[in-house]
Amino acid sequence: MDGSWVAQKRVAILVLEDGTVFKGHALGAASRQVGEVCFNTSMTGYQEIMSDPSYAGQIVTMTATQIGNVGINPEDMESARPHIRGFVIKESSRIVSNWRQRETLGSFLERHAIPAIEGIDTRQLVNLLRSKGSQRGALSTIGGDPEELLAQARAWPGLEGMDLTGEVTCSAPHVWQEGGWRLGQGYASGVADAAHHVVVMDFGVKYNILRCLVESGCRLTVVPATAQPSDILALAPDGVFLSNGPGDPDAVKGGIAAIRALLTSGKPLFGICLGHQMLSLALGARTAKMKFGHRGGNHPVQNLATGQVEVTAQNHGFMVEDGSLPKEAEVTHRSLFDGTVEGIRLRDRPVFSVQFHPEASPGPHDSRYLFQQFADMMRG
Repeated sequence: MDGSWVAQKRVAILVLEDGTVFKGHALGAASRQVGEVCFNTSMTGYQEIMSDPSYAGQIVTMTATQIGNVGINPEDMESARPHIRGFVIKESSRIVSNWRQRETLGSFLERHAIPAIEGIDTRQLVNLLRSKGSQRGALSTIGGDPEELLAQARAWPGLEGMDLTGEVTCSAPHVWQEGGWRLGQGYASGVADAAHHVVVMDFGVKYNILRCLVESGCRLTVVPATAQPSDILALAPDGVFLSNGPGDPDAVKGGIAAIRALLTSGKPLFGICLGHQMLSLALGARTAKMKFGHRGGNHPVQNLATGQVEVTAQNHGFMVEDGSLPKEAEVTHRSLFDGTVEGIRLRDRPVFSVQFHPEASPGPHDSRYLFQQFADMMRG
């Protein structure tokens, strides 16, 4: 056990931009952070959520009532470090019951300088976010006057218009060879018969996306978000992958321009989440900020070609505006929650993308077939 039991006695405070104040107990680091307060409805996978680069700039609220019961382990990270600004939970588990755990939630948060608050009514908070929309917020585990924290929350500019890809992208091109995880073996090291070379544009890519691509027979070269189309094509890829990532897609002007140039190359393109939004922008569509976004591992999406309903993992606060896509783009998937665009493909080129996360982690595996679809497209 770490010092989190003692830390629980420290006061923590969360103040939203509308003036709502939540007081609870502190967990993790002694610090103060501002960010967009959002919520995730996944029942499991808190470690993968915290380490998803798409959460940069956000204070994440978990709707599950107890968090921390399986601890933290190095194998389940989705990037090199957690990217959340803060963490909000109903209750942290003081008992860790998993043979793979290496540290507790409290020590993990403290080690990465992330403040957290527990002991508040997360149902009240989520209901507020659902009715009013995502809120700018200030989270402090070192005290502070609520009025002062309110001023800090309102002074933060918010995610709209913010390009955060520079915070989460890789610093230089590198090769990725790690495949899927197997009990007793860990992660596989590459695939011997990799048939396709894929260049991954890293806007904040999750590790499990890379693993799924490897498992589908791809060898990967990961390049920074600022990579130029000429540099990407010089690597002679069989296809290009456009990754997930944080912030406002419309603000990533360099990435959109690069994708627009790659669309003329004839290379197969596959995008997920931010990659899907940026591809749509490169095609001339528009994106918009959602009221409170889609975040969770239980979102139903309909495949319009097959009629099948896929339960998906999602994490996005922006969407592609319905009706803004050009005629050559066909909508392939729709959310059954609100009808938003969840996938597109081009009728005249080997290009497609989805808003949701087929790699899950955490979440269901209903949509894993999309990685094989990309491999088949490169083979064709």
